[in-house]
Amino acid sequence: MKRTAQAVWSGGLKDGKGVLTTPSGVLQNTPYSFHTRFEDGHGTNPEELIAAAHAGCFTMALSAIIEGMALVPEKISTQATLTMERIAEAWTITAIHLHVKARVADDDRENFLEAARKAETGCPVSRVLKAAISMDVEMEEAVVL
Repeated sequence: MKRTAQAVWSGGLKDGKGVLTTPSGVLQNTPYSFHTRFEDGHGTNPEELIAAAHAGCFTMALSAIIEGMALVPEKISTQATLTMERIAEAWTITAIHLHVKARVADDDRENFLEAARKAETGCPVSRVLKAAISMDVEMEEAVVL
């Protein structure tokens, strides 16, 4: 399985603007910029999207694990808080904290904690930064005005 997304950026870092698009249409020329990333501008940013992906992935994984224990997950809500800090002159994602609330029929806390630990280490987004990163580069000719 492969998923894709496209980012298009125009201009410099602080004065430039970009848009993000996904084939599903959920992101359709969704704006992002320096201001949406490091200030409070209107639009999204890569870190917000990573937090959303982690919350969604973890929650689905936890639901599957609970279901595999023959229990019924009535409701699971996860808030992912991503921390990004400047370390040695480079912005670095240093942590993601998952705050989980769940209602599971006929379950006890120990079973739930065991399931949550499995989901925390088992969901694909939890493991993403351990994945190999590959890249190819295509250069386009600059337009001379």
